[in-house]
Amino acid sequence: MPTASRKYGTTAFGVGLDKFRPLETILSYDDFDLGFHGWTELTTNYQQDTVAIFPGSEFKIDLRPPMLSSATFPILGTHGAMNGTYSLKLATRARAAGAGEGIMPGSFAQCVKRLTWQDLGRVQFEMWFTYKPEADRPGVGENELRAFGVLWDIQDSQHRYFPAVRYLNAADGVMKQKWQFAQARAVSDEEWSGGVATTVSEDLKSAHGPQRGVDPQWYGRRYRDGSTDGFRDVPEGGQKLCYNESFNKINWHYLRFLVDTSTRAYVELQCNDRTFNLRGVQPTLADAYARIWNLLNLALWVEADTNRRCFLFVDSLVISTGPSRARPTRRRGKGR
Repeated sequence: MPTASRKYGTTAFGVGLDKFRPLETILSYDDFDLGFHGWTELTTNYQQDTVAIFPGSEFKIDLRPPMLSSATFPILGTHGAMNGTYSLKLATRARAAGAGEGIMPGSFAQCVKRLTWQDLGRVQFEMWFTYKPEADRPGVGENELRAFGVLWDIQDSQHRYFPAVRYLNAADGVMKQKWQFAQARAVSDEEWSGGVATTVSEDLKSAHGPQRGVDPQWYGRRYRDGSTDGFRDVPEGGQKLCYNESFNKINWHYLRFLVDTSTRAYVELQCNDRTFNLRGVQPTLADAYARIWNLLNLALWVEADTNRRCFLFVDSLVISTGPSRARPTRRRGKGR
């Protein structure tokens, strides 16, 4: 049987799809030479009576909009993308709080693509990416980017949950270079949120904070070693990525992240030549929220570790789906 990339790559999508390994159904193939493809800045929720943000959510007002970039650096000039000219670029401001402190506005950049799901089963995200601090000063800068990651935001008829992985690169200037997955520690909802209201109730008359496990990329206590209440280390998840020897050089990496929405479980993570088996691990389940049924959002983020702008570049990406291998495929139509 031909792979999905061979079946569809040279006809519907062009040869760019051949560098991916999608599942049976391709939901989205985003080559940023052709535009933003629906990736947009994440904005905070608003109070319904004043159209103002909830107190305590101030760091979310500066999550930085994504941009299209030709990856221009001093001395070298224009890198371009892995294929073509433009990549999607996330950029922080030149500021950061300590690893054990709350997020400082502007130190964290995140973008989101908003979808809904049609069938429960496997969902997979793939991207070719690279990362670098801004080349605005001497020094390689490898230890000045704290982390980058990818997150699913999924809701079915009962639960909302956030399978996510992040590469913890450094914490307070100390190199970590390891993969982590989102799974909340046993804390209360109030400890998780810090007592911050973020969500409007179903009747629109009140608000409440996020439940434990919701938005693990920023909620939960943070610690000086780079760990948080929201993430745990992938077993044997240490991986040194190609960073190159100078502040003006980038190299592209491959990432694939697979989860199963029919079992609400992680499946596996791959980065370059390493594949990490996450089968049997379940993200933290929260009760379903109002108005976001069949949610299938994706988010990308990057976070600075020092007062230096940090960038995540994405050449292109694929979102694909397929039936679960944990359960038999349900037959449609009338049986015989």
